[in-house]
Amino acid sequence: MQFTELRRSQARAIADDLVHQGQLARDQVSQAVDDLIEMSRRRREDVRKLVQHEVRRQLGALGLATKADLASLERRLTKVARETQKSSAKKAAAKKDTAKKAAAKSARKAG
Repeated sequence: MQFTELRRSQARAIADDLVHQGQLARDQVSQAVDDLIEMSRRRREDVRKLVQHEVRRQLGALGLATKADLASLERRLTKVARETQKSSAKKAAAKKDTAKKAAAKSARKAG
């Protein structure tokens, strides 16, 4: 875990140690520090992806809904609600029209 969260100062210390051990030339320190920082970033990202994948897998095994599942359900429910509302409005308009026709018919009979 320590190597996945490497700071530039820590990378510089590692590179300096390698120079003192003779495993790295003095003119290569800057590139070595950059390489160590990049390696640390990649490892941190790999660990993050691994944990994220495992959490998704465990949630799936438990049968828990994800944000994507909930968003999909919300879209479907909204669509159904709109369709129901349109259908209710059409039925209400048809009832109103039928009531008007019946009232007009009654008025003609009475008149």
